[in-house]
Amino acid sequence: MRKTPAAVSGLAVLALAALTLVGCSAGAPAACDRPAVSDPVVMDLITVSGDADEAPEIDIPTPLRLVEGGYHDVITGEGTPLTAPSQLSVLDITLVNGATGETIVQAPSETDLTAVFPTSAITDIIPAFESALQCATEGSRVVVALAPGDMSADLMTRFGLAEDDSAVAVIDVRKVYLPRAEGTLQFNSGNGLPSISRAPDGRPGISFPDAAAPTDLVIQTLIKGDGDVVTGDAPVRVHYSGAVWGADETFDSSWDGEGRSLTLDGVVPGFAAALEGQTVGSQVMVVVPPDQGYGDQAQGSIPAGSTLVFVIDILGLDAAATQ
Repeated sequence: MRKTPAAVSGLAVLALAALTLVGCSAGAPAACDRPAVSDPVVMDLITVSGDADEAPEIDIPTPLRLVEGGYHDVITGEGTPLTAPSQLSVLDITLVNGATGETIVQAPSETDLTAVFPTSAITDIIPAFESALQCATEGSRVVVALAPGDMSADLMTRFGLAEDDSAVAVIDVRKVYLPRAEGTLQFNSGNGLPSISRAPDGRPGISFPDAAAPTDLVIQTLIKGDGDVVTGDAPVRVHYSGAVWGADETFDSSWDGEGRSLTLDGVVPGFAAALEGQTVGSQVMVVVPPDQGYGDQAQGSIPAGSTLVFVIDILGLDAAATQ
């Protein structure tokens, strides 16, 4: 199956300031139980105004010298929460120097919703963002107070901060993708079809029956989500695992990395048919006969004439690429 490369990061300015970005494997979704303000005494020193869809106005007493950091949800969105390090999102970040009040990193005037990154791309650079973003919801504006030591010495140097300087960040959570399928379990008879198990992080396991593969395309919705409908007008972000009928191992899986962005005309016909008309949050199993897969052509480890089985978690719809 052809794949679409990941979009350029919306954290490009901040990411380029770091030496490396280390990805994290998917983890089990965490329970969301955190205060909207971690330390009122610290966060009362910082005033942030403006609408969530506009650049923030940040007012701090200068020089701002902090012993400990903290965070405050000045706007709380009602969308999907961030619960896993590998979860994909679009974040706009403004960063100011606590000593001078000068802007170090400015959020773009127009958000590029194609700039999708795992949350770990930013928390690996600034670990203090991890607690601030844990359970933050799409549409939220989170103010983060950064004390000396909350950023690496190298990153502080790159930002022109002295070793004892503090900083203030405003993170606008523009878009959050699901970490896995979330919805209502559906009943399927499953006679003569593979059975699907799920690890705590959502990764599926595929067990095959002692039976011949179906000769027709079979699509079963295993979990029914309540999100937007996949129409093909926008790329769809998914996790999936694929196996040849009867094989002990998968030939391809996205679960060891980030979810993948796919277009319906960029995948085999049976895979596209399984996605079209489904809703975000759903998990779908599709059995793809050779005539709707790779036919009589071998593809890497996939023998010619193979019947394929895919389990697909629909995580969200991507924005159209900006010109």
